[in-house]
Amino acid sequence: MKKIVFLDQGTLSRFKLDFNFPYELTNIDNCPKDEVAKALEGHEIAITNKVVIDRAAMVANPQLKLIAVAATGYNVVDIAAAKELGIMVCNVAGYSTTAVAEHAFMMMISLMHRLPLYEPRMRDGEWQRSEFFSIFGAPIFELKGKTLGIFGKGSIGSQFAKYAQSFGMKVLFSERQNASEVREGYTPFEEVLTSSDVYSLHAPLTPETKDMISEAEIARMKDDVILLNVSRGGLINEAALAKALREGRVGGAGVDVLTTEPPKPDNPLLANDLGNFIITPHTAFASEEALDQLVALLMNNINQFVAGKPINIVN
Repeated sequence: MKKIVFLDQGTLSRFKLDFNFPYELTNIDNCPKDEVAKALEGHEIAITNKVVIDRAAMVANPQLKLIAVAATGYNVVDIAAAKELGIMVCNVAGYSTTAVAEHAFMMMISLMHRLPLYEPRMRDGEWQRSEFFSIFGAPIFELKGKTLGIFGKGSIGSQFAKYAQSFGMKVLFSERQNASEVREGYTPFEEVLTSSDVYSLHAPLTPETKDMISEAEIARMKDDVILLNVSRGGLINEAALAKALREGRVGGAGVDVLTTEPPKPDNPLLANDLGNFIITPHTAFASEEALDQLVALLMNNINQFVAGKPINIVN
């Protein structure tokens, strides 16, 4: 019988995991960092979504053979240590392409139409008190004819591009910053930065992409640019973005991810005076359809490992 522990089952508490082999599953709502090594004891398979499994925890549990990450990003696992210790790590990819691309599109069209500015005015009764048939203010823009710059040409960025093109937008895929050459199908980083009406990030967080959009980059963008990040916190410098929103240097922004999650109360993007701004609590991926697919893929990863046919290995 295989012993499995789910270190943060609270992230998928509505879903029941079941496997096609004899097993004993231990569910922990959200394992504290200093209890991970203890929680892994006696378990051959560990499931984690966001609970960190570091080298020390692995070394303390030589019986551990598989870490199944219930997400696409696997930075919560020390991959080098896992490889060195002979522990396989698998992840779940591709399950949320439609959900995240739709979320980005929702943010884009809402920000272009200034929904975060007009909707509160309506709730505050301004329309009801107006002597005119409409209330006027912040300029509203159509998507048609605008340029969407996308950093990241993976499945989500590509799907988002299709949605935008169907609304008449011109799409440019950005080459990497400081790249020595421009790949086919890409546009130089600087050109995309300076010509985009909307700039959207769809990339992993790495040393090269951390704070990729900061004060200097924002200064070179179009006035009234819309910035989107539904990928990883840290791609856009949060203090720089908050400052640019307050100063009207950007036309609006939408983010679904922050550098620290859950965020600290003093995170600059939690302020109430940022204007045309949308923030959602890392829910872009979480459509019912996507979560169903995530659970199915997670269970299949584990079933295939036990069958001796491991898949979606990242180390």
